[in-house]
Amino acid sequence: MADKKDVKDEQFEQLSEADQQALLEKYDAESNTRKVGGIFRWIIYGGLLAFSLFQLYTAIFGVFPAQIQRTIHLGFGLTFIFLLFPARRKARKDKIPFYDFILAILAIVVGSYWTLNYERLVKSIGQLETLDFYIGLLAIVLVLEAARRAVGLPITIIAVLFLAYAYFGQQMPAFLAHRGQSLESLSNLMFFSTDGILGTPISVSSTFIFVFLLFGAFLVKTGVGQYFNDLAVALAGKLTGGPAKVAIFSSALQGTISGSSVANVVTSGSYTIPMMKKLGYKKEFAGAVEAAASTGGQLMPPIMGAAAFLMVEFIGRGVTYWEIAKAAAIPALLYFVGIWIMTHFEAKRLGLRGLSDEEMPDRTAVFKKIYLLTPIILIIVLMLTGVPVMHAALYGVVACILVGMFNKDTRLGVRDILDALVDGARTALGVVAATAAAGIIVGVVVKTGLGLSLATSLVKLAGGSVLFTLFLVMIASLVLGMGAPTTANYVITSTIAAPAILQLLAPNTPMDLIPLVTVMSAHFFVFYFGIIADITPPVALAAFAASGISGGDPIKTGVNSAKLAIAAFIIPYMIVLQPALLMVDVTLLQIVWVTFSAIIGMIAIGAGIIGFWYRKLMWLERIILIGAGLAMIYPESVSDIVGVIVFAIMLVIQFIGNRKGNGPKPVAS
Repeated sequence: MADKKDVKDEQFEQLSEADQQALLEKYDAESNTRKVGGIFRWIIYGGLLAFSLFQLYTAIFGVFPAQIQRTIHLGFGLTFIFLLFPARRKARKDKIPFYDFILAILAIVVGSYWTLNYERLVKSIGQLETLDFYIGLLAIVLVLEAARRAVGLPITIIAVLFLAYAYFGQQMPAFLAHRGQSLESLSNLMFFSTDGILGTPISVSSTFIFVFLLFGAFLVKTGVGQYFNDLAVALAGKLTGGPAKVAIFSSALQGTISGSSVANVVTSGSYTIPMMKKLGYKKEFAGAVEAAASTGGQLMPPIMGAAAFLMVEFIGRGVTYWEIAKAAAIPALLYFVGIWIMTHFEAKRLGLRGLSDEEMPDRTAVFKKIYLLTPIILIIVLMLTGVPVMHAALYGVVACILVGMFNKDTRLGVRDILDALVDGARTALGVVAATAAAGIIVGVVVKTGLGLSLATSLVKLAGGSVLFTLFLVMIASLVLGMGAPTTANYVITSTIAAPAILQLLAPNTPMDLIPLVTVMSAHFFVFYFGIIADITPPVALAAFAASGISGGDPIKTGVNSAKLAIAAFIIPYMIVLQPALLMVDVTLLQIVWVTFSAIIGMIAIGAGIIGFWYRKLMWLERIILIGAGLAMIYPESVSDIVGVIVFAIMLVIQFIGNRKGNGPKPVAS
């Protein structure tokens, strides 16, 4: 078996860790960190360890009062962002300049201010002293700068624009005008209430999200990330166009622990993209498969790039984590089925094979390590049985340590455990900055009523048309989601764009009276389009990262990614028009039929877009198939029946033509 493994490694060599890190630093702001030595390295190491220990303490023994819990979390995050993230991407990464030490000290002041003044601030009921006022303004400035460094310019620009909107409210156009907010009011709102920086986004970050990031760090230490690749190859490698299906399978699994589309691309794509190129896929298509699949990882329950926990808080209404995870299951399935279908037809069109026996890993050895998935299965089962989310994550961390003991290669020593705690805290820094900046946006929307104003304007602009309103919300979500990480992405789109759908479907209805399924469908709609901004040109960070591995053209890779992820552009409309996909208040028969018709529709659309089924398709056949697919996906009985009939006719024509040897053969790669 050793020879087989050597052959596989020789033919499909994975990118080196240095190359992977270079790609991450180029396309993922959260990975562009300093690497300092000497005493500062150990100070940062110890500080990040303290960050994780604080979060573990509160997860085990209970959180502190909201303002204290959130400001300590914020203080830790801001402090280490200024110590680890340079002000400029190309700045030296082996030295911390003096001004970043000053910013770190100011971050400590901000992070400890509520703890030191808690009783006075609670009793003051919003009446700020002069020092409070300046501390609030300082917090806003530090959050914006930290977000710029650790997350990127898009979310920072949006937050600044919202602050400007809040301040200059009286100068805004009539439909957006409001009385305006003074600097004192903004300082109070943003740092001395739980509606701004210390609002729901950072609340979720300081509780649920952090412990799940720790869980992910421990999973990585036990080798689960690499095992996902090995398991995907063992299961899908020999299928038609196997390497592309390996990429899809691996990325879906990676999505259970990854909170970043770009990180997912680099982690699994450094292995799968070279494999696809070796077996005949073009550079742009190979990169596109990985980018589309990796982006889909953020839509994959149970964690959904940490957005699942935010959804519980933002939707409210007593919705449970289990209901969110269940609702996400069928849409995620359809997304990956869509990509699978498209890559299958592309492989058939090019006549590409799967991996040979010599290129496959030792399947027996791979399946013997299936126990590595135990922590993931355990954490899902625990949450589904009602165990509190934070406790489930803690049990998952313990399970990682225990599971690692079964093999000397994955056994975690004391240093490994400490490193995992530090890695988890380091991963959380970008989330802290993103959720704090998102809190600024949410605070402005809540204070000014901007969400309702925009919603009303969009519905009026669309003339009350359901499809046109959804189209406008789609464009808004794609724009707002560009360059933003998953957590901030969802917060922004759900705050700004989702109200338009609710205004359309339930006009002038109080939020607590709108049916839960309607609220959930609106949130899932904007969440999906915000996420697939990562593969939608011109700002398609996941596609650009994939092109860095494949050597293909970034824009072409992005276009191919969007084409492969066509399901992601259709599923959100299905969710709103046919909420049965969310499995809320529906029968089993409805779920089965909607899922079946959607999958058949995706097969028709996939064949039409790729231009190949059993044989090469003529343009008329492609148009008919795409039309039939859309008819089956549209949630209406007559259209479903018409679509199925047309699909069946086309299937018979294709099958008979293929048996007789008619029609063009697969083209050579």
